[in-house]
Amino acid sequence: MSLADKAKDATQKLAGKAEEAVGKHTDDAELTAQGHKDQGMGEARMQTEKAKDAVDGK
Repeated sequence: MSLADKAKDATQKLAGKAEEAVGKHTDDAELTAQGHKDQGMGEARMQTEKAKDAVDGK
């Protein structure tokens, strides 16, 4: 996993946390859901890259 990929995945996860927090604060269910989705996507990509690294022996 390249450093750029790690940063990108972590950024997406962090942005999702921020969106979710703002959505909860403003009672915006759509924004809250989008933030939760972004967090999940970022985490899933991180796990996929970790699995690839494990297979490659890194």
